[in-house]
Amino acid sequence: MPRTVWSGAISFGLVTVPINVQSATEDHSIRFHQYHLEDMGRVRVRKYCEIEDREVRTDEIGKGYQLTKEQVIPISDDELRDLPLPTAKAIEIEAFVPLESVDPIRIGEGYYLQSSGQVAAKPYKLLRMALARSSKVAVAKYAWSGRERLGLLRVRDDVIVLHAMRWPDEIRSPEELLPPLVELTDEEIEGALALMDSMTRDDLEGEEFRDAYTEAVEQIIEAKREHREPPKLEEPEEKTGQLVDLMAALTESVQKARTARGEDADVHELPKKKTTKKQPAKKTAAKKTTKKAAAKKTSGRRPRSAQTSKPSAVSGLHFVHAGTC
Repeated sequence: MPRTVWSGAISFGLVTVPINVQSATEDHSIRFHQYHLEDMGRVRVRKYCEIEDREVRTDEIGKGYQLTKEQVIPISDDELRDLPLPTAKAIEIEAFVPLESVDPIRIGEGYYLQSSGQVAAKPYKLLRMALARSSKVAVAKYAWSGRERLGLLRVRDDVIVLHAMRWPDEIRSPEELLPPLVELTDEEIEGALALMDSMTRDDLEGEEFRDAYTEAVEQIIEAKREHREPPKLEEPEEKTGQLVDLMAALTESVQKARTARGEDADVHELPKKKTTKKQPAKKTAAKKTTKKAAAKKTSGRRPRSAQTSKPSAVSGLHFVHAGTC
């Protein structure tokens, strides 16, 4: 069972819900230590006091804020824990908003909120069911680890989840990263949509969503433990680095995606706008319309307002037909 990382309460209005906070995720990454390559001795980072020039124990280390080069203000964990803030001991809900209104870039680590004891069971269930029925999420403030944070509360499998959120001023502007202006055709956009459609699925379960990097590292460790040669990775296809035809790349990508899903890639083509094929007909009709209009003008007959307006493919063909009768 995961350990409790914080204890307190959820507060919204006059309702208080005592809770324990537990991590909702696990890190399965393989960790490495640093070693001296010559003799494989462990390399460790030791903490020294620069004044006494000696190594210090963990219980001798505290926090401090450097006010000037010569002056440091010590801050204890008790002082941070007893900050005169309502969020120091409670997760204060400030508002309820639709999830779609929250930019995902602001959402961070997730934690499960567990009701603390029998007394908390009823208000916990009340908040959980209210969130579920409203289809909204709660935005709250809380203070952990020496700073006040913004959080998002939502429901997952009958449990309330708290996501850490970044403050608005913590999100960098992407303006300087925007690409130069380019033009895209409707066919290229439709090709991208067709590729998205061929890659759409209902869940994220499957072979392609496993951690292949960790598995590969485990194979290397196992091979070296058994004094075998580590497995060789397949060489990726070399890329020329040149610009490729975008429509050709989209078409090939759709075919590969459909083949991977067991569909017949040969009988499906990327959607094409019908107006693209009819453009030559429009131009021809427009030319004929102009000639006919000029002939009528010469004969003293005034063309109809519909004929002098910008012709569509249908109106142009109709006018040519009327003129030949």
